[in-house]
Amino acid sequence: MLKRYWEKFVERIRNLKNFSLADFLKKVMILARLPVILILTFTISFSISAGSRILHSNSLEKMFPKESTPENSEEESLSLSGRIHRILFLKQEIAEKTSMKHFVPLEKVSARMKEAIVAVEDSRFYSHHGFDIRGIGRAIVVDIEEGELEEGGSTISQQLIKNIFLTRSKSFGRKAEELILAIDLEMNYSKDEILELYLNTIYFGSGFYGIYDASIGYFGIAPSELNLAESAMLAGIPNAPSVYSPYVNFMLAKKRQLVVLESMERAGYITPTQSDKAQLSTIYLAEDDRYDDY
Repeated sequence: MLKRYWEKFVERIRNLKNFSLADFLKKVMILARLPVILILTFTISFSISAGSRILHSNSLEKMFPKESTPENSEEESLSLSGRIHRILFLKQEIAEKTSMKHFVPLEKVSARMKEAIVAVEDSRFYSHHGFDIRGIGRAIVVDIEEGELEEGGSTISQQLIKNIFLTRSKSFGRKAEELILAIDLEMNYSKDEILELYLNTIYFGSGFYGIYDASIGYFGIAPSELNLAESAMLAGIPNAPSVYSPYVNFMLAKKRQLVVLESMERAGYITPTQSDKAQLSTIYLAEDDRYDDY
């Protein structure tokens, strides 16, 4: 086992020869900043622990219980060697956990859908290296105000790692592992590959996992056919799937759609005129016998 790990480690080091000096230095800088990120993560965890005792305030989750993917039961009992194996053989582990029938290549997802999910979930996705210091700092402020972990400061890379491998535990250890794996993810995949994996594994509510099932399930169309209004509505769902599913509460889904459109406008993806037009566009949902009152 140790021999296999060592061989994989040596292989990963040798692969660095394929990078230019600039790329190599960039990756070194990413790793050098990791201790700072872990300290900030600890600060968030400590702040939440203390704040929750003092404030224990109302939260959206108390009003509307969040729906998420099932707990990864394997995670709790994963050994140290298993965690090391996951880091060294990340691509292999991801491939095993993301093989699915309706995997949609990124080029077959509408441009508006890609823009919408990046704008609302991680506006700095194409400029960070798996973590976002600004997002973490903002999360500290919001979490202290709320008294619990409402804002995680998570990037799309971190969310992908969490969805595939980790539990919903809010401990410092889990968050630290999430950060390490997110950085490893960025070193092994391009941004477009990460976004592709994210769109194909994220939970969109109402039993729909991945962009294909969500697009067909909600609108009866392929992901490549999603327009701006439909894309903004879909992109708003993963934040709280049991709240923002249009089959559950269409008015809340519309309100969340507005948040996404405003995020797209701020990011420069759309103009105010396009945003206004999308808000007024009629949304036609596919029929679903499970829901009679949408």
